[in-house]
Amino acid sequence: MAGKSRVGRFTWPQGFLLAASFLITLGSFAVLPYMSVLLHQRLELPLGTVGIVLAVASLVQFSGGVAGGALAGRIGLRATMVTALAVRTAGFAAFVPGMTSPLLAVGALLLVSCGAALYLPANKAYLVEGAGEADRPRLLSASGSAFNAGIALGPPAAAPFALGSPTVLFSCVTALFALVGVGHALLPPARAATVTDEGTGHAAGPAAQRAGPPPFAVTVLSVYIFMFFQHYLALYAVPRTSTAFYGAVLTGYACLLVIAQPLLARWIAALTYRNAMKVGFGSMAAGTAVIAYGGYAGIGAGAALMCLGEVVLFLKNDLEALARSSAAPAAVFGRQRLAAGLGAFASGAVGGQLYAGAETMGSARAFWLAVCLQGLVLPVLLTAVAQHRHRRVMHAT
Repeated sequence: MAGKSRVGRFTWPQGFLLAASFLITLGSFAVLPYMSVLLHQRLELPLGTVGIVLAVASLVQFSGGVAGGALAGRIGLRATMVTALAVRTAGFAAFVPGMTSPLLAVGALLLVSCGAALYLPANKAYLVEGAGEADRPRLLSASGSAFNAGIALGPPAAAPFALGSPTVLFSCVTALFALVGVGHALLPPARAATVTDEGTGHAAGPAAQRAGPPPFAVTVLSVYIFMFFQHYLALYAVPRTSTAFYGAVLTGYACLLVIAQPLLARWIAALTYRNAMKVGFGSMAAGTAVIAYGGYAGIGAGAALMCLGEVVLFLKNDLEALARSSAAPAAVFGRQRLAAGLGAFASGAVGGQLYAGAETMGSARAFWLAVCLQGLVLPVLLTAVAQHRHRRVMHAT
């Protein structure tokens, strides 16, 4: 990658991307958490329609990562990021008149989701382009911290404006994205390998030959387990504690992510994939079991354990996917986004029914125990299937 001057331990393009990652998520999460309220209360869309709109937007944002990786292989990483930011800027700008029209608002939301889908694979690929395998954990963990810092600060920063003055908020976010887009246009170009069905351009490392579950499948399962926590903690925690405590848990969770990811990056990279799965899924299973215990201490400690599982699995999955693939990094990250989308979709499809069933039984704790059981059993089954397939391949050769 061009640009040799350093920002701390980063090249200046890397330092800019990390700062931009924070600003992008700050702007995005100043808006997106309030979309359900804006669509329902201000634009008077039925809740069922709001749910469908948000589900489609999420699916576009995740599954579109494959298209983002392919586009990066055609026009380059920098051009893809600039294009993606132009799309997102147009989306946020369309929200300004969109606050008077449900059709415009939905179209604006889909534009924002398309821009996010195109941007993220190219962003991560540019960050690691030209970096040695030993530097990837540090770079990807720093990127995760930057994103999570923006996620943590965006909603409270926008709270005074989101419902009372949404036009002002959307105008400010539009200006922010336009400035960040101009900054991306000034970055030096980075090489992006041509993407084919087989993948070209980056030789797979020794991990490509290891037996074990493919990172795509492990990512699906990681996000599947994690999203139960993301979607249903509020429903469980607020009646048993308070809204203020739940907000404090979310804030503490985000701060722990920002701090823990860089601190644990080298240790996570040194773990074998099997051990990372044991630590990650074990932490998530333990976290949901402790949440089932309930109370302030149980919910707080369970959230901390879920955070450890997220830090380990999400970083290790990306590192393993890069090491096993011969495709360009943008294509790899695009497939990882698709895997995350599939996991989130499956969790959403299963979670509502599972929680409703637990409440029908008269104990919401049964929901968390069921998630705990899945966190323990499903990784073992996935590993067993992968080992069986590996033995069949080895026997055939």
